[in-house]
Amino acid sequence: MATARRGAWLMGALTTNAALRPILTAAETRAAEEAVFATGVTVIEAMETAGAAVAEAAWRYAGPVPTLVVCGPGNNGGDGYVIARLLRDRGVRVRVAASGEPRTDAARVNADRWGGPVEPLAEAKPGRLLIDALFGTGLARALDPAVAGPLERLAKGAEWRVAVDVPSGIGTDDGALLGPEISYELTVALAVLKPAHLLQPAAGLMGRLVVADIGIPGRSMLHEIARPHLPAPGPRDHKYTRGQVVVVEGAMPGAALLTAMAAQRGGAGYVTLAGNGEGGPAAIVRREGSLEDILADNRVGAVAIGPGLGRDQAGADQLRRAIESAKPLILDADALVLLADHGLSARGMPVMTPHEGEFKKLFGDLPGSKVDRARAAAASAQAVVVLKGADTVVAAPDGRAAIGRPAPGWLASAGTGDVLAGLIAANRARGLDPFDAACAGIWLHSRAAELAGPGLIADDLVNHLAQALGECM
Repeated sequence: MATARRGAWLMGALTTNAALRPILTAAETRAAEEAVFATGVTVIEAMETAGAAVAEAAWRYAGPVPTLVVCGPGNNGGDGYVIARLLRDRGVRVRVAASGEPRTDAARVNADRWGGPVEPLAEAKPGRLLIDALFGTGLARALDPAVAGPLERLAKGAEWRVAVDVPSGIGTDDGALLGPEISYELTVALAVLKPAHLLQPAAGLMGRLVVADIGIPGRSMLHEIARPHLPAPGPRDHKYTRGQVVVVEGAMPGAALLTAMAAQRGGAGYVTLAGNGEGGPAAIVRREGSLEDILADNRVGAVAIGPGLGRDQAGADQLRRAIESAKPLILDADALVLLADHGLSARGMPVMTPHEGEFKKLFGDLPGSKVDRARAAAASAQAVVVLKGADTVVAAPDGRAAIGRPAPGWLASAGTGDVLAGLIAANRARGLDPFDAACAGIWLHSRAAELAGPGLIADDLVNHLAQALGECM
């Protein structure tokens, strides 16, 4: 393809720039492909470019090891025939197995160009490297047992497994398992990311995720959360221009203290704990007395409320006061439960950070993928909704949405959500809009967890935020 860089690929670990990578659904991907084909590029040319990119990635990853390429009947299978031919041209011992005859013109052309033997999938023996080109983008129903069984057997018999675009048996748009649960060492996404690459449970099976540039541009209202660009304070900045955050204490002051410490380490210039708790860094200002008086300060850029607030009447009263202040709000934990229990609603585009249980209490059991549900909730609440988890999704009422990279499982620990609330508050106070503040907080949170490593506790996240923040400047 003239517009493509054959074999170009981008590593999908930590991004090296703040560019947003689009995430396209199956329908959006087909539309993008059709737009390119309308310019005169043929399906066969696109298939050659895609196959070359995957062959290059597999070669770099596994080297010249005996390889079995399994091909489906559609265009994903056509990519597989290209991959097999190009690896063979490099001297790799390649076998091809197919679940059936090619059903598209382009797939038939590339099967002919392969020209070698094609084994029935059910009879094939494993290779050291398995390249899965059975079904890619668009699968929406359970994998046929006649395909699922042999695929699982061949995957178990391989030392390394590489998936073409999306592993077979994965729901492209929701990450659901529609076939056997097979872990891959490498997944080569063609052209753009798909929701399944970042949504669980599928995301946990992808292994190393790379995106192959095959000359098909993607545009979407859904993006991967990228490393934010957060400029360092300049010579004209002072503590208030960097952002003042108020964190409201309640029944469990320790949770609010974590939030305040995260806001401080996350870049806020001034952090106030409203309550009568004790402890914490001397740089955090503690103020007792009326929350109305504390929030009357027009320099307050964000209010975080909910961590450790309590679900009693006292907590509900503090939440009402925070809402009535009309300050930018980050609503977490107990504040979310109180919203649901008391029928309260916040104004001015708050950021709400529910986990799955809190989300269902607030919005009910909504249909669709995690992205669909977050978008529906954001539109309903007129808020930015951060639906937390290993595959955190953030959505805005205008339809914008983003998915975070798979987060370390060690974040499943008490207090880590309190840290996230503080990070979002710091970025909201520094002037980012609610959606961008949420995305920045999610990235910093995940990166701090990577830096903290195994066995982390919430306090460890705070201690690694300075390094994570430094990577954004």
